[in-house]
Amino acid sequence: MEALAQSWAPRLLSVLRIMSGLLLLQHGTGKWLKFPAGAYPPTFNVNSMPGYAGIIELVCGILLVVGLFTRPVAFIVSGMCAVGYFLVHAPQGFFPILNKGELIALYCFVFLYIATAGPGPWSLDARRRK
Repeated sequence: MEALAQSWAPRLLSVLRIMSGLLLLQHGTGKWLKFPAGAYPPTFNVNSMPGYAGIIELVCGILLVVGLFTRPVAFIVSGMCAVGYFLVHAPQGFFPILNKGELIALYCFVFLYIATAGPGPWSLDARRRK
């Protein structure tokens, strides 16, 4: 059983990266491309913290999905999530369940893990190494 788990671990790292990238990407497309409709308010100030976060989410989400420049991109996104948590959620209370910061805190640590573990075998980074 352990051998099976070890053989699948790199592939599941790729799946984690792809799915996390897609989930991040939807925040960027919601802010900048208004897709899906209704995800964010129709009036959106692009010259604001959410506007800058939207650019990072859009560009880095795409790069994470395809697995290109994965380590630095995941590190940048992890930092963005940490800043977002402490600027937006932490002032509303200590506990993430009460300050609605559970998702962004989880994103922060998932992307930090991906930054250290790498993209996995199903990525453009792995293809470039060959």
